Amino acid sequence: MTAPRFAPKPPWLKVRAPGGETYTQLKQTFRELDLHTVCEEARCPNIGECWTEGTATVMLLGDVCTRGCRFCAVTSGDPRGAVDVREPEHVARALARLGLQYVVITMVDRDDILDGGATHVARTVTRLKELRPDILVETLLGDFGGHLDYVDTTVEAKPDVWAHNIEVVRRLQRKIRDVRCSYETSIGVLRHVKEKDPSRITKSSIMVGIGERDEEVLETMQDLRAAGVDLLTLGQYLRPTPKHAEVDRFVTPETFARFAEEGRKMGFSFVASAPLVRSSYKAAEVFVRSVLRPGDPAAATALLEERLAEARRAAEEIGGPRTTSELAARQAATLLPAGDLVRRVRA
Repeated sequence: MTAPRFAPKPPWLKVRAPGGETYTQLKQTFRELDLHTVCEEARCPNIGECWTEGTATVMLLGDVCTRGCRFCAVTSGDPRGAVDVREPEHVARALARLGLQYVVITMVDRDDILDGGATHVARTVTRLKELRPDILVETLLGDFGGHLDYVDTTVEAKPDVWAHNIEVVRRLQRKIRDVRCSYETSIGVLRHVKEKDPSRITKSSIMVGIGERDEEVLETMQDLRAAGVDLLTLGQYLRPTPKHAEVDRFVTPETFARFAEEGRKMGFSFVASAPLVRSSYKAAEVFVRSVLRPGDPAAATALLEERLAEARRAAEEIGGPRTTSELAARQAATLLPAGDLVRRVRA
């Protein structure tokens, strides 16, 4: 039965309002550097926790998505090929100045651009790694329409984690995701990344409480693992507005714990499964505990603190922000003009 529209949320979905010195400082710095985080725009309940631990998610290529999924609050429309060619340098330099140990770089789907924005993302990752070799970078990307050469462009930039969310179980794909998305394409893209670079860590995420059955969740988990996915997150779907898909049920913490246990049995390196978990939830901790210090909680905690201190030191060594004109001049020789990226419709 669908959850009543105005029914109170269960107690396990309540969190404290974000705050604290680190959170306030990062929020102010993001505004000064003209960076827009998905953490804020999506009103993520974990924003204070993640920012305090030196993790944030930024979005590239504007705020208009060419696809219209029924769970997503991002504006859907036609960006008409608009691309800020200065963005890779600006975002990389801005992020380098922040005391972050882990950055998630995501993007709206851009089917209006010839390569779906792959080159734009790759340039951002490459430049950020040049400025801050210590920083861990995750790319949370779309399916690029199943064009594997575009996927390869992003893999070759060598992000520490390459993520793509399958979002919902197979039966709900057509109902919840845009018609241009598909279960098979998502699985195929994730499998290709692992085949392209077996050393690359891959990640995906599933929403629950949107109409699926528990056995379908387990089936999706098995399909993701068979595709070589290393890291998995599962969280409760929450309806952004009355125009979006309804919440079907509030999944209990006990059920999430069972999903996590089953995921570990399947062989995932790490499973983050809880009501408030989102695709980039505590990404630094997930990476450290699953890849750098598996099976050693104390060492993982110590390493997280060490990495955060190192990130702050490295950020202090980065010079001040440049003006947009200076950034454009620096990159003019290597960035493609926006006109060359537009996907033109044949007459």
